[in-house]
Amino acid sequence: MSSTATRPVSRPLNFWVCLGVPAIAAIILVLLELTSLDMNLANLFYDPVAGDFIGRHSYFLENILHNKAKDVVIAFSVFAVIVFICSFFAERLKPYKRELGCLVLSLGLATSFVTPVKVVTSVQCPWSLEQFGGHETYSELLSPRPHTDKPGRCWPGGHAATGFTLFALFFVLRDRRPRLARMAFVFAFTLGTVFSIGRMMQGAHFFSHNVWTAVFCWLICLGSYYYVLYRPAGKIDRATKAKPASA
Repeated sequence: MSSTATRPVSRPLNFWVCLGVPAIAAIILVLLELTSLDMNLANLFYDPVAGDFIGRHSYFLENILHNKAKDVVIAFSVFAVIVFICSFFAERLKPYKRELGCLVLSLGLATSFVTPVKVVTSVQCPWSLEQFGGHETYSELLSPRPHTDKPGRCWPGGHAATGFTLFALFFVLRDRRPRLARMAFVFAFTLGTVFSIGRMMQGAHFFSHNVWTAVFCWLICLGSYYYVLYRPAGKIDRATKAKPASA
């Protein structure tokens, strides 16, 4: 049986929610640039006596929550690629080829966009700023960057993307296993949030950096799902009517 024949009809997708919520979040994030919220939250994790962030040299935050956790997600991504390749040959996996392809595409795009955008934006990390014992000058996201010999590489958040990229699981599962998809969404959101807070405690990112990352990862996973998997009932009905009758 072909994979197309066994694909389920997609559950209705509320674009007002799926696109509206991240759009509102983006507007709020732009407006937050007019406030000191990022600085205020960063100050909660900064120890002026020690002259450093409280989690900067934490073994757990750096070696476990940052390095090891990232390795686990990378291993999962590699496993997804292997299973996707196997779906071209293994009969039991062929019905899930498109889902696996969508998963691999989402994971790849939601992580690979980070480094190029970091290079273009050159946003400094909190730990590099004068306010937190560094030597660099703070600038808002949409403002020109002050001259420096060491451009920043801190927007968006790479480690946050490692967690939020798992929004892909929600979209891949939503048509076949809705309940499991909801659990995957909660897991991805929680993991991305934990990763984000961990890096904020280390002084690697401001709050807004991580929320922007969640917005980007959501939109990338949504776009991949829409173009690869989304099959609304009305679209299928129209395609069926348009298909010429066999002789």
